[in-house]
Amino acid sequence: MTASLRPLDRARLPEWIDRSAGEYARDLIATGRSEEWALQHAAEGMAESFPGGAPTPGHEVFDVVDDSGIAVGYLWIGPDTSGDDRSWWIWDVLIEPEHRGRGLGREAMRLAEAHARAQGAHSIGLNVFAFNAAARGLYESLGYETTSMRMAKRLD
Repeated sequence: MTASLRPLDRARLPEWIDRSAGEYARDLIATGRSEEWALQHAAEGMAESFPGGAPTPGHEVFDVVDDSGIAVGYLWIGPDTSGDDRSWWIWDVLIEPEHRGRGLGREAMRLAEAHARAQGAHSIGLNVFAFNAAARGLYESLGYETTSMRMAKRLD
């Protein structure tokens, strides 16, 4: 299966921002964060990354499109926060559940890497939640290495 990246229509950006923030908050809740904290943290992060509803410089949101032209997911990519404009970050990537298992996630990651290279990147990173074993397996198979690990223990 092949895929391509198509810039997200700016008219759809507010809806996408809400969706991405909601999915991030759900992931934070799954790690034990309170719903209130997760929703606030996700909203603040999106407001910082999309001030006034527009992406910060260098950031792009794409539809991931399959070979039939159907949007099957999305990718948000841009410079990381290190201050090194040659270090890039995959801020969010998702393939819709009904389109998974067809190699589209792998292709989206390869396209992300190619996009970052074309922008002059020398490295690319991402965050993955520990409970997302399928994503971790995909990233490891593509050569991504664990660079940090956060651990927690519930006491209640």
